[in-house]
Amino acid sequence: MDVKDCSSLTLAYYGDALYEVFIRERVIMAGSSPKVDVLNRKSTRYVNAASQARAVKTMIDEGFLNDEEVTVAKRARNHKTSTKAKNADPVDYKWATALEALIGWLKLTSQENRMTEVMEEAARITEM
Repeated sequence: MDVKDCSSLTLAYYGDALYEVFIRERVIMAGSSPKVDVLNRKSTRYVNAASQARAVKTMIDEGFLNDEEVTVAKRARNHKTSTKAKNADPVDYKWATALEALIGWLKLTSQENRMTEVMEEAARITEM
């Protein structure tokens, strides 16, 4: 399948999984508690609509993303969906989808180093 044929929501579906694994590994490697409930609470700080929305908006505002990346993110943010946000502001949910789609797009276009940079930056912004 060509990445150009993937919908923004398909990219976000994939990017969501990639970011979740990235954050889980980050939390585990930080030497956190071995208790799964503690690990989950720490991961949730990063993997939620509000944090992801703030991260992607900050990256756009600060010029961290290039024009093509901004286009991918904004296309996903503007994609019409029938999915409703669970426990999240609808605007944050759309921006979170933008970040996830960008991550998925970077992976599927074989830009793994850039994908890692974007995920690291999103995590750094969340920690601020």
